[in-house]
Amino acid sequence: MRSLNQKIDRFCWDHPRFGIPRLMLFIVGGNILVYLISMMDTTGTFAGLLSFQPALFCRGQIWRLVTFVFVPNTSGILWLAISLYFYYFIGSSLENAWGAGRFTIYYLAGMALTCLYSLIFYWITKLPVPVTSGYYLNMSLFFAFATLWPDQMVLLFFFIPLKMKWLAWADVALFAVDFIRILTSGARGVMFTFALGLALIPVVAVGNYLLFCGDWLFDRIRPSRVKGRAQQRARTIQFKQAAKKAQAQQQAQGYTRKCAVCGRTDRDYPDLEFRYCSRCAGYHCFCIDHINNHVHFTE
Repeated sequence: MRSLNQKIDRFCWDHPRFGIPRLMLFIVGGNILVYLISMMDTTGTFAGLLSFQPALFCRGQIWRLVTFVFVPNTSGILWLAISLYFYYFIGSSLENAWGAGRFTIYYLAGMALTCLYSLIFYWITKLPVPVTSGYYLNMSLFFAFATLWPDQMVLLFFFIPLKMKWLAWADVALFAVDFIRILTSGARGVMFTFALGLALIPVVAVGNYLLFCGDWLFDRIRPSRVKGRAQQRARTIQFKQAAKKAQAQQQAQGYTRKCAVCGRTDRDYPDLEFRYCSRCAGYHCFCIDHINNHVHFTE
C-alpha cells in the first residue's frame, strides 16, 4: 500500500493537469438532476437505465460503468439534500488536501473495483448483482476524511456536535448491519448466493479505502507503545545510519536536499524550502509542498 501511494503521488506530480477539478460538484449535480428527472418519470424506469447491471453491460450498455454514481440512494428530498451536502463537503475537503489528481484516482478506482466485482461475480455465478448507486463509494470518502481529520467536529443534524472518528465508527456499524441484513435475506441455495453478492458490495468499498488510506489508518490505531518504540528506533539508529548514507550520495550527485515524493532538489530549486519528517523511519527529506502530505516511511 505504501509503495502504491508513493507511485500515485509521483504520478500526480509528473502529470499536474491530470484529474477532474471539483469532481464532487459534478457528482452531486448529477444526483440532483437524476432525482428531478426521476420525479417526473411516471414509469419508474429511468434510474434503472443508469444503474450498473453486469448482464446489460455485457450486451453493450457501457455507459452504466459511470452513470450508477449519479443515482440517488434515497427518495426523500430532505435526506437527499443532507447526504449530498455531506458528500460535497468531504469530497471537496479531500480534493483540497490531496489534489485533484489523487482524488480523481481514488474515486475512479472505487468505481472500477465496484463494477469489476459485479462483473466477476456475474461471470462465476451467472447471477446479475446490480450496483444501484454510488452510496458505498461515497461512504468510503467519509472514512478517508475521518482518517485524515479524526478530531474534526461536525454538527450531526446541524445541531449535535460530534467528532468525525465517532461518526466513522457508527458508519462501520451500519456497514456491518447492512452486510448481515442483506446476507440473511437469502434463505438458501441460489437466493443465498445472490444475497452474498449484494452483501459484499460494501466490503469492496472498504477495500478501496484501505488500499489508499490503510497506511494512515494503521499509523493511527497502532498501540502507542509500539509506535513510540518504532519512532525512537528511527530517531536514534536508523536516522543516523541513513543520514550518513544519504548525505554521501547527495554530495556525489551535487545536491544536499531532495524531496522523497516529487524528486525536486535544492540544486534545481534553490529557493524551495526543504524539511525532514520526524515520523518517517530513516532519513527522508521533503519539500514544503509534501512535508505535511506524504505517506510515512516505516523501513
